[in-house]
Amino acid sequence: MTTSAYSPYRSEAARDFCFAYLDSQAARDWPVASREKTVPTTYGGTFVRISGPASAPPLVLLPGAAATSLMWASNIQALSAEYQTFAVDQIGDFGRSSHTRPFRRFSDLLAWLNELCDGLELGDGISLAGMSFGGALAAEYALHFPGRLNKVVLLAPGATVLRIRTEFIVRLILAAMASRRWLPSIMHWMFADMARKDPRWIDETLNQLFTNMWSLERKIPNPRVWTDAEWGNLRVPALFLVGEHETIYSAEKAVRRLRRVARQVTAEIVPGAGHDLPFVQAAIVNQRIVEFLKQEPLASKMSAAGGR
Repeated sequence: MTTSAYSPYRSEAARDFCFAYLDSQAARDWPVASREKTVPTTYGGTFVRISGPASAPPLVLLPGAAATSLMWASNIQALSAEYQTFAVDQIGDFGRSSHTRPFRRFSDLLAWLNELCDGLELGDGISLAGMSFGGALAAEYALHFPGRLNKVVLLAPGATVLRIRTEFIVRLILAAMASRRWLPSIMHWMFADMARKDPRWIDETLNQLFTNMWSLERKIPNPRVWTDAEWGNLRVPALFLVGEHETIYSAEKAVRRLRRVARQVTAEIVPGAGHDLPFVQAAIVNQRIVEFLKQEPLASKMSAAGGR
């Protein structure tokens, strides 16, 4: 007896509609020359947009929940000038990746990401950056596969540092129950700075989310909050950026905790931003990411000083 492959899309028509929508979005918004590649893994084919010089160091970019590789459109030009970037469509979520085997535990996501890096032939010395859910995944990968990474950038990672606020969870539940009524409200709340700067961005993002919810059954394990010991044991140099108006948890408490338990993490608050920090403050975020990735690790500096 044969079994059909698992797919998060509700139908082939829904999948084709999503792909056409994403193609039009890429043609309009993606600002750099890229090549597209689908990498086979045991969880399905993973779609990646590759930009930047082939000779440059690799930087893998993981999107937030219900987003795609295209969420990096505001950042990709600056990042690809210095690195060969690999912007990923998260498997099991909205995008061109094909999910053929469900994720049951967060460790499945780590296994998938490890396979993806192998399939891209990136070796070790990879830099990894993630936003929101992608930030939580990047952090977990750094904790469990430190030997593969050079540095990791965490943009307002989901949970990981602090528990998600109850208000955010309640708003999310309401949006899931009555999306047409509550989803615009949570979007304007989460991305208030971007709504003031560019109202059209909110409208376009809402359109993508409605398309996502109509076409896709998203089933991905939720991230967790790390213990103090886990943060203390992180061996990969990390940059943590959070907007001053962050809604999923307190920016001040998150930075304060990291500075207390994870001295190896550079934790900073980005002004004039909430959960929209890579979009509304793209120039600041791009500059800090590039500066951090190019900076020599403190351990190397200390080792070199000791050898002189």
